[in-house]
Amino acid sequence: MTTLTTPTSAAAWRPDQFTYEPQQVLADALILSTTTQAGVIEGDQPVIRVAYCVDDAAAFVDEGDEIDEGDPTLNEALIYTRKFAQLVRLSNEQYRQKMTPEELSRSVARAMITKADNAFLAQVAPTSPATAPVAGLLATTGIASQTGVATNLDKLIDLEATVRANGALRDTSVWVLAPDTWAGLRKLKTETASNIGILGAGTENAEPRLLSIPVVINSQMTTKTGLLIDKAAVLSAVSDLLIATSDQQYFSSDSVGIRATWRTGHVVPRPNRIGKFTLT
Repeated sequence: MTTLTTPTSAAAWRPDQFTYEPQQVLADALILSTTTQAGVIEGDQPVIRVAYCVDDAAAFVDEGDEIDEGDPTLNEALIYTRKFAQLVRLSNEQYRQKMTPEELSRSVARAMITKADNAFLAQVAPTSPATAPVAGLLATTGIASQTGVATNLDKLIDLEATVRANGALRDTSVWVLAPDTWAGLRKLKTETASNIGILGAGTENAEPRLLSIPVVINSQMTTKTGLLIDKAAVLSAVSDLLIATSDQQYFSSDSVGIRATWRTGHVVPRPNRIGKFTLT
């Protein structure tokens, strides 16, 4: 019996597949820009085990005295991932139209970014015994929070102080805000009947900042909410974006199938280093 191999099989049995490094194609996705990537994993069952240590306190000791033994805790956090995908079907005639493949590529990239951002920010926690898709940051338990931000930035100053006290790093921090949250903060005035905003006039073309920390506006944030994320406190696993095209899948209708898949996941070992607030 002849051994079946891909070089001798029809194209329907070996559709071409393309891979794109996510940092190049999907650079705007939050999971790439606001986390520390711990690795790449394939499959729903495997996990990435992230080792981290809960420190014990050091203490003064007199010269010559016995030093008490420390008791740090060696712990681990697990990164579970899930794959999301998009399948586009179009006629061969449409596929051959000028710019159609290019525009579809951009559309797929936008769809993947939107889904990745929604999963990273707003995904609800899985019901046990399910472990994934993992909870988005807005649904993560144990993060620091402030509510009722209304007329000034005092509560945001307190929120930043809280996550700093818990070990969050300023140099790796970023605010992620819903569009209406950023709009609401920009409307805060220095005093009643004044047109001068707390955040400045807002007429200059400058990088958005809040308390001197960069701001990212994202439509997948829940309305009137904001997050203060320390990139070092969120660990992620992100695969390459895979694009496969087949002109045989829909042979009977003379159509082309374009499939995109991407796998992501994240974990927050120390959630109290992430801050959340709501605007009223």
